[in-house]
Amino acid sequence: MPKVTPFRAVRPTRDKVGLISSRPYHHYTQAEREARLDNNPFSFLHIVNPGYKYHKEISGPDRYELVKNRYQEFREDHIFIQDEKPNYYIYRLIDSEKHVFTGIVAATSLDSYKSNLIKRHEETIAHREDDFKEYLETVGFNAEPVLLTHPDNSALAEIIKEVTQDRPEYEFTTTYRDTHYLWTLDDEILLKRIQEEFSSMDHLYIADGHHRSASAYQLYEELRKKNPQHTGNEPYNYFMSYIIPESNLKILEFNRLIKDLNGLSKEEFLIKLDNSFRIQNRKSTYYRPLEKHQFSMYLDGEFYSLHLRKLNFKIENSLSHLDAQVLYKTVLEPILGIKDPRNDQRLDYAHGKKGMPHVKGLVDSGAFKVGFGMVPASVEEMKNIANEGLTMPPKSTYIEPKLRSGITIYEY
Repeated sequence: MPKVTPFRAVRPTRDKVGLISSRPYHHYTQAEREARLDNNPFSFLHIVNPGYKYHKEISGPDRYELVKNRYQEFREDHIFIQDEKPNYYIYRLIDSEKHVFTGIVAATSLDSYKSNLIKRHEETIAHREDDFKEYLETVGFNAEPVLLTHPDNSALAEIIKEVTQDRPEYEFTTTYRDTHYLWTLDDEILLKRIQEEFSSMDHLYIADGHHRSASAYQLYEELRKKNPQHTGNEPYNYFMSYIIPESNLKILEFNRLIKDLNGLSKEEFLIKLDNSFRIQNRKSTYYRPLEKHQFSMYLDGEFYSLHLRKLNFKIENSLSHLDAQVLYKTVLEPILGIKDPRNDQRLDYAHGKKGMPHVKGLVDSGAFKVGFGMVPASVEEMKNIANEGLTMPPKSTYIEPKLRSGITIYEY
């Protein structure tokens, strides 16, 4: 059964947590990053963007070494401290739309991941997996937990309710109007009860963070083989996770953007699409699909609705029912020649929070030739695909919550 344990997190001091926490680096525009770096010396962005100190963009291994240096400076200045005892951490996020996410930050066994007790549903992009493994090995810490989920559990809910009656260790609101709370939990009885509840579950499911977990697993395999005194208790045997019930998940779609039509004219492309879809030209009218197997397409200044011709498409399993897979099997692979969505540089993604208007803007700019939108996958689809041992194409789901970096840190 899945092994989920408490750990000694490295955390900001209470007075600075609101200043330190940041969204992931790539979630900011350059102007937003620079504003925060210019005006907030405690932002976690100073750690992950170490070239700012030298007014220079730095990438690759050189950047990783500098990230390690900046992090150690924060540790040496006691901006970060490490808990003396292992804890579970109850984390609650209330977003600007008043959606409440509450779960447990913990260390999850990579042996459980290896044994498929932590089920995966999505393919990773190979170079991102390799890059992040190298990053973890160099910097020696991870500041963004993998999002795991489980069926709603009344015993865990009761423990969380009990713990959250007390004052949280952290409580702060961001400029994005999200409010964050963190409670530390080191009571031996409650720690044991939580661990027993997780160990009684058949599986946990990765909701978000497939690259982070895959990279952590790569690092685990490498360090395990290098260590003749390996015991299974070393920090590299685990990865930091945020574990929430299924009912808390919020799933959005990832839209697809393609840079060219694979040598086809617009008319030739539409004719090929007609074999698989009932097509309607919506002109300049924005179209958003409402049901499974319906797609929005933006091409040459116009929106189209694409409805799958189900008699021409064979659904064999949970994966082939998934809209991202339908699009891949009917359009991306056979018509546009995208054989490897993990690595093809002609394919890119835009998450559903930005919507098709964002896709339209990118196509109109000339950066892409065509864009596709779809409805979000469901939790049940995600679980069914994982249970059948299948994997979705990369970027099939955009899942919230998205936690901020630098609130709990796991050291290797």
